[in-house]
Amino acid sequence: MDLRKLKKLIELVQESGIAELEITEGEEKVKIVLGGQAPREVSYLQAPAVHLPAVAPAPAASAPATAPADEGHAVKAPMVGTFYRSTTPGGKAFVEVGDNVQKGQPICIIEAMKLMNEIEADHSGVVKAILIENGQPVEYGEPLVMIG
Repeated sequence: MDLRKLKKLIELVQESGIAELEITEGEEKVKIVLGGQAPREVSYLQAPAVHLPAVAPAPAASAPATAPADEGHAVKAPMVGTFYRSTTPGGKAFVEVGDNVQKGQPICIIEAMKLMNEIEADHSGVVKAILIENGQPVEYGEPLVMIG
């Protein structure tokens, strides 16, 4: 769902006086809630959250447990998006714990704005831990994989 469509939906909710609107379009689901003193909220399920000016951020997801520093090098998310371990649902994962990886080898995908971005290992070594669950949202700079 594009940004223009979301803005139009928010305007319609404000003008109509309804308190809540939920729309499902394919796999995307948008819920707009308008309250008295509460700010508007727009969020996606199975897609990155979209935040417009004056829109409250979605509740923060619990941060994943980070591996101790002595376990190796953390490959961090270069962008905000949704983490995927394979190219297709149920497909073979790029890497598993214990795999040897080379610098430049794809280790996961981050989906951002409907674009699939392959994330490559920035360090050679053995995969010590995969810190994010498949399909979970990630923030910029969040550790994804530990390589030792």
